[in-house]
Amino acid sequence: MTLPAFEHRLAAHVLSERAELCGAAERHTVRRALLDTIACAVAGKQEPAALVARTYARRLAPSGGEASLWAGGGKLPVELAAWVNGIEAHVLDFDDVSSPMRGHPSVAMLPALIAIAEARDMALHAVEEAYEAAYDALCRMSRAVAVAHYAHGWHTTATLGTLAGVMGCARLIGLDETRFCHALGIALAQLAGSRGNFGTMAKSLQAGQAGMIAVRSALLAEAGFDGAVDALSGPQGFLRLYTQGGNFTHILDGAAAPSELARSGLEVKKYPLCYATHRALDAVLDLRADHGLRLDDVARVEVRCSHGAFVPLIHNRPRTGLEAKFSIEYAMIAALADGAITLASFDDTAVRRGTIQWRLADVAVIEAAGAVMPRWAEVTLALRDGRSLTRRADRLRGSAELPLGDDDLRRKALDCFAHGGSQQGPAVASALLGRADLSVRDLLAML
Repeated sequence: MTLPAFEHRLAAHVLSERAELCGAAERHTVRRALLDTIACAVAGKQEPAALVARTYARRLAPSGGEASLWAGGGKLPVELAAWVNGIEAHVLDFDDVSSPMRGHPSVAMLPALIAIAEARDMALHAVEEAYEAAYDALCRMSRAVAVAHYAHGWHTTATLGTLAGVMGCARLIGLDETRFCHALGIALAQLAGSRGNFGTMAKSLQAGQAGMIAVRSALLAEAGFDGAVDALSGPQGFLRLYTQGGNFTHILDGAAAPSELARSGLEVKKYPLCYATHRALDAVLDLRADHGLRLDDVARVEVRCSHGAFVPLIHNRPRTGLEAKFSIEYAMIAALADGAITLASFDDTAVRRGTIQWRLADVAVIEAAGAVMPRWAEVTLALRDGRSLTRRADRLRGSAELPLGDDDLRRKALDCFAHGGSQQGPAVASALLGRADLSVRDLLAML
């Protein structure tokens, strides 16, 4: 079968050896991503969405399966394990981010890759290589289409992330180029995810679906099921249907080096809420600490941002923890009131505090005209004593420009494990950050 030019190039790019692009630094980045993703799943395991998902999945597969639940115990078939682990890892909105993608790459890919690798008793090295190759393709596609795609209302974790998961799984199980393209066609039959679900359980469902669809699509293609081989570039393909005229034609030009893991990096969240709030949170928390402020000292908060920076923040008067994760108003007032934004900040009772709710109206948001990139946020506090204090944040702590070090990541992971009631954090962190020779089954046995 003759493959379309773009899909042929993409398949060759993802399925190639890529040894020069997945060196020690890239492998370590994937290990960090896996630690962060598992830790977020452990922290999220008692959230209502996680409890419902686990119960539902176990009802579908009462006899278990081949792939472990990272946080809830037991095993499920690989598709269901990827689904539940993805939901649990994303429900707190604390998992890692990719700026080119405008979404969460690891939660879309790792639950699928790990489930297959465990079932087939593969080394973690194979997962690292598959992740690197898929992440590289993901970022290149995202640079071409993600901004407009996201602005139109799509949830990129559930769309672009699913495609990346399919590519990673195809690489992991050794599909040839034709079956790689079939897997993308099978995925296109299932692809969806809306930003309208932000602030509900369905947002984490969309992340879990990415892994489930990735597993299903790759394994069906391996078994001989086919799909459109022009699923991305064809006249009824992803580009035409989902991206409002995007163009992938040149995304693989100059694709030899550097790898996108080196070029773009992965961004580890410091705060457990939508990443769009984080620059403003850095600014307001710095102002609070530097000037010894409390919420009662502040009459009004003004947040200015680059064009489109707060598109996901759709809840200006949140009443639940999930809604508050998409509220710049809550982020600002809670930060001033508590001096920190933590996992406990998103208990429903914390969000509904009268001292918080009546102050939400004191936050004004102003979006600047101009370019979408580079992102920035500026916070101005009008104090009751007449002073005005301003802090601007351009570079984001935890981003590729200011990455969290291994010690900071370890502290975050241990906090997440503790929040989930698990004592296994130190062992998992030490293994992922320190052991070169590690199988997926050995890692999951620690959980």
